[in-house]
Amino acid sequence: MKTPIIAPSILSADFANLQRDVEMINASEADWFHVDIMDGVFVPNISFGFPVQKAVAKYATKPLDVHLMIVQPERYIKEFKDAGAAVLTVHLEASTHLHRTIQAIKAEGMKAGVAINPHTSVALLEDVITEIDLVCMMSVNPGFGGQQFIERTYQKCADLKEQILRNNSNCLIEIDGGVNEKTAPLLLQHGADVLVAGNYVFSAANPTTVISKLKQLPKGYTAKR
Repeated sequence: MKTPIIAPSILSADFANLQRDVEMINASEADWFHVDIMDGVFVPNISFGFPVQKAVAKYATKPLDVHLMIVQPERYIKEFKDAGAAVLTVHLEASTHLHRTIQAIKAEGMKAGVAINPHTSVALLEDVITEIDLVCMMSVNPGFGGQQFIERTYQKCADLKEQILRNNSNCLIEIDGGVNEKTAPLLLQHGADVLVAGNYVFSAANPTTVISKLKQLPKGYTAKR
């Protein structure tokens, strides 16, 4: 069986030792760096912007998976590309002209993702599911790390997987929030492809061991509606 894509969230890294933590991810079995950008408007928190993303990109040897939790994300597509993004994800809830934004991301040579909040139905993705490379499903309310996992995510993941298969889409399902040793295997069984892990990785005594354990979990869709 295939193995999952593991994307540690750099938001949970030690910013006083950012280069050290980036190099730790480089040396680990992780596949991507997950980079959260928050504006304090779309979500009630502010995170780093272009300078810090560029600093991560300077040392990273793996792709940057950039998740925009900002209003009007279409304003900065080229800037995020220039700052090193390989995957750029915008929120469905923040994008008035979602299809246009997806095309603009692809035009810059990046993979295009769409994120949805816990209250947003996967049915709303039907019209773009064949146009995008990734759906980032929030399994906690966005804005802060360390929140409790929302159990409804498992069924939403299975519903989205069936939508993807029904439309012959190659879209990946990424789960962001509350990923740990308990939730990760169940998420993979329900159709997840990419696991974002923040506190679970960076608060561990040995983060590379935690990443390795996640990477070794089998990825296989077994959920039934």
